[in-house]
This record gives sequence, structure tokens and C-alpha cells, in this order.
Amino acid sequence: MDISAFRQDYQNTPLSKTDLDADPIQQFARWFQQACDAGIHEPNAMSLATVSASGKPSLRMVLLKFFDAKGFVFFTNYGSRKAQDIAGNQEVALLFPWVDLARQVIITGPAAKVSAMESARYFASRPRGSQLGAWVSHQSAVISSRQLLLQQFDKLKQKFVNGEIPLPDFWGGYRIAPESIEFWQGQTSRLHDRFRYRKDENGAWVIERLAP
Repeated sequence: MDISAFRQDYQNTPLSKTDLDADPIQQFARWFQQACDAGIHEPNAMSLATVSASGKPSLRMVLLKFFDAKGFVFFTNYGSRKAQDIAGNQEVALLFPWVDLARQVIITGPAAKVSAMESARYFASRPRGSQLGAWVSHQSAVISSRQLLLQQFDKLKQKFVNGEIPLPDFWGGYRIAPESIEFWQGQTSRLHDRFRYRKDENGAWVIERLAP
């Protein structure tokens, strides 16, 4: 199938350095709120790229659950492929694909586990079904059928029917500490506006315009 004719010429207000906040986290918060206001479906959905210790890349969508000056947090099974990759290579990349706004945000930096207290706090806020799902799924492992998964779910549902569901010791969060954050705004004639924040040798954020 030839889809070479699929194209769109983005028509957006040019983005300049003076439009940007000096703090990339504040700039991200501004764009994130604008994505929410625009009705973007799951604006916290982000692609997470990892590389195994042997150099094999992998990519998947995860959900951002918290962000602040310390970084960007998501939660997962610690036995999953992404977790195994991070154990061998902490360097990861995130991509927020806000296509309807012709925007992308790309974040790179090392990932590290959050504290058990942070994981427990978030786990307690999850719907009961999601809590049970975390116990049932040995994420990324080969399973024989969906029926087996549902049977295990029902067993755990009965086990915890009269009480709180505890945090599994194999489940929790990761925080990506940003070393670079790029804001991409689509523009006409493919002359897109790209600005990258990176830390200098003193740990201060430097803003650079990148060629499209």
C-alpha cells in the first residue's frame, strides 16, 4: 500500500524562545493542561522506549501518573520486559504524541524505582479491579489462555472479598529524572519549531532551538 500522499501542512502560531518558561517542568505543565483543555484522549499516555542490557530496543505505551521537579512517574510490574530492560540499562526515553495539537514532548533520562511508600499510596488509589489485575498478571510472561487469566482473577477476587488488597511486592513505580526535554510544535512547510532543554555542567537548564 502506497501512502506517500498522506500529508498535512500544519498551520500553527510559531513558537519562539520567549514563549517558553525557563523551567521545563512548568512548560510541560502548561502544554499538558492545554492538551487536557483540547480534549486530547488520555493526554497522559506516553511511549516509553527502553534498551536491554544486550542493546535490543523496545517500545510501549504507558500512563504518566505524576510529575514534578524530580521527574515523571509511571507504574508497572517489576517483572515486565520494561522493568528487566531498566534493570540492565537505566536510560529511557518518553514521548507524548499530542497529534491533534501537532505537538510532541520528548524526555530522556535515567529511570529508577520510586519508594515503596509512593507505590503503596498510588496502589491504594486504584480501582479494586485494577488492584486485582496487578496481582493476577505476571506481565510479559507467556500464558496459555485468557480463560486462565480470568480464573485466577476470580480466585483472587474471592480471596480478598472482605478486606483491602495489599500492594504486591513485584509491582510499583519508576521515576524518570529528565536530563533533556524537547518541545516540538508542527509548522507549515515542515519548518517545525523545536526547543530542547538540557542541563549544563552546573545543573542549570539551557534552552536551544533545534533545526526541524
